[in-house]
Amino acid sequence: MGWLEQHHALLLDMMRRHDVAMWIVVNEEFHDDPLTQFVAPPLPYVGGRDLFVFIDAGEDGLRRVAITGFADENVRRFFESPSEPRPAKEVLPELIAEHQPATIALSIGGHRGVTRSLTLSSYEWLSEISGPETSARFVSAADLIEEYLDTRIPEELEWYRSAVELTAELNRGVFSNEVLVPGTTTIGELRRWLLDRYAEHGVEPWFLPDFRVQRKGWDPPTSRGFLAVAPDSTVVERGDLLHVDMGFNLMGLATDWQKMAYVLREGELAPPDGLQVALARTNQLQDAVCRLSRPGKSAGEIYQEVMAAMDNEGIEAQVYSHPLGNQGHGLGPSIDFRTAEREDAEEREAKALRAGSYFAVELNTSSEVPEWDGQTVWIMEEDPAFLTDQGWQFFVPRQEAFFLIE
Repeated sequence: MGWLEQHHALLLDMMRRHDVAMWIVVNEEFHDDPLTQFVAPPLPYVGGRDLFVFIDAGEDGLRRVAITGFADENVRRFFESPSEPRPAKEVLPELIAEHQPATIALSIGGHRGVTRSLTLSSYEWLSEISGPETSARFVSAADLIEEYLDTRIPEELEWYRSAVELTAELNRGVFSNEVLVPGTTTIGELRRWLLDRYAEHGVEPWFLPDFRVQRKGWDPPTSRGFLAVAPDSTVVERGDLLHVDMGFNLMGLATDWQKMAYVLREGELAPPDGLQVALARTNQLQDAVCRLSRPGKSAGEIYQEVMAAMDNEGIEAQVYSHPLGNQGHGLGPSIDFRTAEREDAEEREAKALRAGSYFAVELNTSSEVPEWDGQTVWIMEEDPAFLTDQGWQFFVPRQEAFFLIE
């Protein structure tokens, strides 16, 4: 909970940068707001509606008020919260009358679920208890929420590194002969093994682990422009090129991770040279993303520079890298080819990277492999990283050689 105090200490400056005088997060019973666990102690909240109100009190700084159905001593560590709570329909109008906020930010109007999470019923309820003159001051909190969730504190870094190390450890396990027996093990069994290990370690998946299979002579199916996920019934065979996509939540932070493995054929000691060249090209693409990224630089500019570098090298590449942090697909600038296809492309491309942010360097290259009769293969990688003045730095070393299954 010390992390929460430090995040709150940064909030007043953020509110002023985004012209927010009051910010209200509404948590509903059995319908938790996705922000609640990051702005308040991560507890079960069972009031019909619990409000967490942040107020720019001018010279008095940030005022934090919890309007909850039940009192809790942990909430009182961070908020004004009486032992005998009063109804929100009384307390909230009093706060508004006392501080006269010019803007009241709510989780409405954003592009992502965590920025547009306020229900219509709660919006109407807030409007009713505040009155029409006050509800005219309601604005979207989307930009404030994005900066708040995209800002990391130093104390989180080593904890997050341990989460990434655990991700790497589980990846090594699933791509080992102790787990995978060529000609016998199915994709579904690999997925189940990972989920069982998550449970053993007390971590919670934020998506189901995915596996993809490429095989000489196959024309693998695609989905939305990417290599499709393999069916659970697929049996892993010698000579297969495997890909895993996995990630989980730990201590309020999420990992996201992709790696490649090769199943050796009888008599092989290493993957075909063509596959190793293909992996080296993806490493070149990673180098470009990390080298060209800097705090304050726009995501769109970085993307254009990366793709120009790949064109110069004759490398067929896709980049779809995104923020990490409290969510696996976090808020903040993305270096992503799909941005240009969105209605708000100009706005998204102009977003600047923040120093210290966490990021999934997610991308792929495609190459023709001579040993596979010129068949195209995709080498997909995803590595958690943090942004320094020298660019993205990986939390653990990236993959420069395939996991080998004998």
